[in-house]
Amino acid sequence: MYEFPFELDDFQKEACKFIDEGKSVVVCAPTGAGKTVIAQHAIHRALEEGTRIFYTTPLKALSNQKYYDFSEKYGSEKVGLLTGDTSINRNGQIVVMTTEVFRNMLYGTNFGAVADNMKDVKYVVLDEVHYMNDEQRGTVWEESIIYCPTNVQIIALSATVANAAELTAWINTVHSRTELVDTDFRPVPLRFFYFDSSQPDKLLPLLTPSGQLNKKIKPEKRVWGHKKNKQKSFVKDVVRNLQERDMLPAIYFTFSRKKCDEQMEKCAGLELITKGERAEIQHIIDDYIAENPHLYNNKHIQYLLCGVASHHAGLLPAWKNLVEKLFQKGLIKVVFATETLAAGINMPARSTVISSTSKRTDSGHRMLTASEFLQMSGRAGRRGMDEVGYVTIVGTQFQSPEEVAELVLSDANPLESRFSPSYSMVLNLLQRFSIEEAKELIMKSFGYFSSGSRLTPLLQAKAALETEKKDREFVCPFKHTDAELYEYDKLRHIYVQNRQTYKKICKQERSKNRPLSEEAVKFGRETKAMLEKMHSCPCDTCKLYKKHTKNIEVLNRIESRLSKLNREIERQRDIFWNKFLSHRSVLIDFGYLENDYPTARGITTSQIRSENELFIAEIIFSNILENLTPSQLAGVICAITTEDLRIDIPYIPFSEPVRKTLNQIRNIRRKIEKVQNYHNVEAPCYINPYFSSLIELWVEGAEWDTISEQIDIGEGDIVRAFKRVVDVLRQLTTIDNVPEALVFTAREAIDKIQREPVDID
Repeated sequence: MYEFPFELDDFQKEACKFIDEGKSVVVCAPTGAGKTVIAQHAIHRALEEGTRIFYTTPLKALSNQKYYDFSEKYGSEKVGLLTGDTSINRNGQIVVMTTEVFRNMLYGTNFGAVADNMKDVKYVVLDEVHYMNDEQRGTVWEESIIYCPTNVQIIALSATVANAAELTAWINTVHSRTELVDTDFRPVPLRFFYFDSSQPDKLLPLLTPSGQLNKKIKPEKRVWGHKKNKQKSFVKDVVRNLQERDMLPAIYFTFSRKKCDEQMEKCAGLELITKGERAEIQHIIDDYIAENPHLYNNKHIQYLLCGVASHHAGLLPAWKNLVEKLFQKGLIKVVFATETLAAGINMPARSTVISSTSKRTDSGHRMLTASEFLQMSGRAGRRGMDEVGYVTIVGTQFQSPEEVAELVLSDANPLESRFSPSYSMVLNLLQRFSIEEAKELIMKSFGYFSSGSRLTPLLQAKAALETEKKDREFVCPFKHTDAELYEYDKLRHIYVQNRQTYKKICKQERSKNRPLSEEAVKFGRETKAMLEKMHSCPCDTCKLYKKHTKNIEVLNRIESRLSKLNREIERQRDIFWNKFLSHRSVLIDFGYLENDYPTARGITTSQIRSENELFIAEIIFSNILENLTPSQLAGVICAITTEDLRIDIPYIPFSEPVRKTLNQIRNIRRKIEKVQNYHNVEAPCYINPYFSSLIELWVEGAEWDTISEQIDIGEGDIVRAFKRVVDVLRQLTTIDNVPEALVFTAREAIDKIQREPVDID
């Protein structure tokens, strides 16, 4: 085993031992427990053996951070970096990449043959593997594990999850011998406090030594009506308390970007730093801005000089890098951040503050999940610097102290599969495998493996209905079956109808002083015969008749519910394969598959990475992009890669060629959506030109200030929209069957988009 310059914890030793034995390993441990040491052990083994190791992370920013850390530690000539838009030393011994890039390598499409991609690779670290829970991107982790060659050892590093054993059993099934190292050990234990606004000069311990809720904590008063919008902010009181108790630096989690900025402004006057620290911050800012001149007029500079900062997706990437740098040096005392900061970025703090344990969603307020809470609270406590980490929860009217205590004491949530077949997956699998082999691979998904737990509530409901059905079995005193009772009911119903009809005929004929016709007399005799037949049936006088009838009604309802449940159970059991088949049907209808093998168009589409690869492919093959200028092409691609926004953005006119092209794309969308709806496929076809005019201006050479002043939205959002455009444009330059003129235009557009601040990660 590689000798570290410090004593390893037991769980680290155990994981390293399994790696030495040639096994794959799942390491499940709290945030900050030291999982990276295990990855470093595998890196040292690869370097000693002359083999290679891939280190994958969920975020580009995290990949960049790991690349710089490893370059410093092992030498830049040994380390490579592969993200969507960066390729450095791709044949290095240690290659850091996003998990998407690793998955794409395993498909063996635009990254070259799988054998070449994985040459000499002995280890793959899947960092933050709990991202399998991510709604949009979780499927990437499952695909990576399913397609990873079995001679490669997987080192899966995860935050605490409830079903780590199930995850390990699944990897054991689909990949190779895998061991679980599961620990709740925290090298820096956490202490939990509660801020009660009725006692603003103190932080109250949340729990008693015996683990009960502290009785001194009072629930927040409800605020009604117009006063809701004028709720007092206690952020200064919270931060002042932390400062007085030597609990800084802190990450203050808030679920609104606007509130992050507002709270930063409120705390700017608290004198959190010394004169010496202020001078050091100024020096670092000056050096950093000399390298990143686009930050020169950033309105947040004044707040950094007060020791506070905000950190969220609306800020420029270069600015967030500066905030992280200052925080890591201990010069920023409080960072007000959205929950995205909890996702693996190296920003250790002595304290975390959670502004609320409920968050607003599209469907109203909901409590944080136990895993979300663990991710955020786990940022507290710096190994080697703090004896304990402090977590403070701020009281709000949307939560009770009892709910907070319950959340703190809860175990982590289980990982749930987000596996979801896409057009690209269908085409890639059918390019390499038969339909039967593709089905075997789909059935290897964690979603299918864990379907037992997903089906449990449905199977329980089915069992309950079957028990109720059995309990309702009715024993007729005359030994009549339900079918015989049904015949009696039918006779009774017809008799009642006929009797009413006969009475009407009699009344009508009497009013006209006419005798009954022969047919009417015959109808009357038949009706009377029905009555006699009813009287001869035991049901006619049976006291249990109504109970028996009611029982049949209830049983019919139970049967109907059972039938629906059985259909849902079958649907859920084969949900992934059915989705695969639905996508396949759409591709067949569009001519992208023939005899379950991709056509030339299908092969092109298999190389595309987007939310709806078919939509992008149809746009390429329609030839409507070929006569556009670089700025117009960027404007069109921007519209089809920007998702629906929750906020209203004023319409900013864009060029006529872009408008006409988007109108043609709307026709393509209608055609695709019609076929998708027929085959029950949900894949979005975006046409949102919110930023189209901005990117046109940018490509034509406008200054960044001109762009950002056009629209009241975070600069980080604009950069992210532009980067998505670069991602698709770059794909146009690498995938097959794209007209040469379009490739040249795409390259020119990329060159003009990729300047500060857009090209900074």
